[in-house]
Amino acid sequence: MVVLVTGANGQLGQAIQFISGNHPQIDFVFCSSSDLDITKKENCQEVFAKYKPNFCINAAAYTAVDKAESESDKAHLINVVGAKNLAEVCKETNATLLHVSTDFVFDGNNTKPYTEEYIPNPTGVYGQTKLDGEKAIQETLEQHFIIRTSWVYSQFANNFMKTMLRLASERDTLSVVNDQIGTPTNAVDLAEALVKICMSYNLQPTTHNLFGIYNFSNEGQCSWYDFAKKIFELNTISINLIPIPSTSFPTPAKRPAYSVLDKSKIKAAFGLDINGWEESLKIVVLSLQ
Repeated sequence: MVVLVTGANGQLGQAIQFISGNHPQIDFVFCSSSDLDITKKENCQEVFAKYKPNFCINAAAYTAVDKAESESDKAHLINVVGAKNLAEVCKETNATLLHVSTDFVFDGNNTKPYTEEYIPNPTGVYGQTKLDGEKAIQETLEQHFIIRTSWVYSQFANNFMKTMLRLASERDTLSVVNDQIGTPTNAVDLAEALVKICMSYNLQPTTHNLFGIYNFSNEGQCSWYDFAKKIFELNTISINLIPIPSTSFPTPAKRPAYSVLDKSKIKAAFGLDINGWEESLKIVVLSLQ
């Protein structure tokens, strides 16, 4: 079984590389943006012709939420055109696409976890391009799994956890918003879930009725302030951490106030046992130490 991974140098791409040794039955092909530019369909066709993947995990994305507000064309090119190109080439080669999406497709006005059936309503360019990418895949390719996730962090690349640790080394006091509620997701846990889907489907390819949208994050919920507090606690860092409302920290893009995802569907379909976010954070902190 050949699994081609786009965006290999990004956080999720690195997380999949990290666990790849645990899955010797899979022949992984890791492509960075210089190896495979998903915005160019011919490039996608060349790479697929060379490696003949059974599955493509699309971990390539434009994820700069605030920058997207002023770089909408670039965000659209990667998140929509790129996703559509991969879907078209997967269709041409009979490959299955696993595409990673985001909690930003929702407006955050909910007060209970979002199920996959909830109507998306993005409030910014990033969320809109990710939703448009989902739609492009759905319209193009039956053999797809769209996995929406949230607040991704890990020992790899740039993320909230690493930013907090860097800032704590530079200052004594830090303010973090406490009125945005969601769930941190360890990129390694997400990587394992994506691989589990590939393996499950490969063993039972007749279960095409499982295609569609799924939510994945760690279990539980917290605010960014709670997340930061736990990061410092596990790293035994003493810092004056101040909770502030989002209005005190204006950003170009509006964040969902509540974006907890309901994981019932993915757990039932693929038998996943999902870690709580605090438990997973401990594992990442230990790996960094």
